[in-house]
Amino acid sequence: MKSLFAKSITLIAVVTVIALAGCATKCTKCASGKPSITHEPFGTTQDGTPVEIYTLRNENGMEARIMTCGGIIQSIKVPDRNGNFGDVTLGYDTLDGYLTNSPYFGALIGRYGNRIARGHFTLEGQEYTLATNNGVNSLHGGLKGFDKVVWTVAEAEVEDEGPELKLTYLSKDGEEGYPGNLQVTATYKLMAKENALQLKFKATTDKDTVVNLTAHSYFNLDGGGSVALNHIVYIDADKYTPVDGTLIPTGELAPVAGTPFDFRTPTAIGARIGNDNEQLKFGGGYDHNWVVNHPMGKLALDARVTDPANGRVFEIWSTEPGLQFYSGNFLDGTIKGKGGVVYPHRGTFVMEPQHFPDSPNQPNFPSTVLHPGEVYHNTIIYKFSTE
Repeated sequence: MKSLFAKSITLIAVVTVIALAGCATKCTKCASGKPSITHEPFGTTQDGTPVEIYTLRNENGMEARIMTCGGIIQSIKVPDRNGNFGDVTLGYDTLDGYLTNSPYFGALIGRYGNRIARGHFTLEGQEYTLATNNGVNSLHGGLKGFDKVVWTVAEAEVEDEGPELKLTYLSKDGEEGYPGNLQVTATYKLMAKENALQLKFKATTDKDTVVNLTAHSYFNLDGGGSVALNHIVYIDADKYTPVDGTLIPTGELAPVAGTPFDFRTPTAIGARIGNDNEQLKFGGGYDHNWVVNHPMGKLALDARVTDPANGRVFEIWSTEPGLQFYSGNFLDGTIKGKGGVVYPHRGTFVMEPQHFPDSPNQPNFPSTVLHPGEVYHNTIIYKFSTE
């Protein structure tokens, strides 16, 4: 575990999503052909900035749709065991929902994914104050994080390995209270033959800062509109980070053995979510960070989720030291999403590879500090199959 707690000198972020997809929400076949990338208008923000949505397709007919607003993955469609395609991500059909009532559906998260206690941290002897947007804490970058800005398209073309979309954003010194001009690049590549959507994060800074980028897609392998408690989850982690009543880690790395947080044996999300357990009560269910077993920086399997009803299988791989598993506890049946479908309480699961929550205030956690001259990256892979 020493490498896990060693200070990171170079941090690196890559998200890879592997999925089969169709050309409609539900169909049995999808047209195949040459890899392609197309785009079209997707509305404007409240200040009049135009937003576009890019559709990436590979030769197998896989399709992924990505918005310039927030770098949001608007849809991923995968087959079930009978070959029927369905969109397995939650979200909206139009931009308006993402702007007015979105709990980070499909978004890129930054500068800092997850929570920072009371919106404060100290770096190199200087205290920084952040916007607090989650009770007393700062969450997912503050009031206007990376999920709410329009990214610039730097490249959109078909490479030998598949169609690629490259987005860039300059987060200026002082934005949401964070120090340093942070230059971020997010590159999505849909692999031509492997049915893989790859997202790479890269970031540099001109001043000491903290960075923790991640992706925040809401999944339901049944396609949305149903509870996800029947989904079977495996997480390769012997420990997790318990939290206080505001969901800030206590600093302890607690064993999962003998607790509802032990998913080393595949277990349904709903099997123990109602147990009389203080940590479950704090989160309203699962909303915690697991300390994955693989060394930080090594790409390995974090978790596997299956839907026994239709045979869809989801795997998430990453190089990050932590994995936030969230069971949709704050969905309350008031959000009407794609196709007018109502998203019920616990109608989803979210898996966010990350550095640990509140790391800037937790010296025993892996460091999220990025210095000038260093480069940030991390790798995440979403894989879909059937059984």
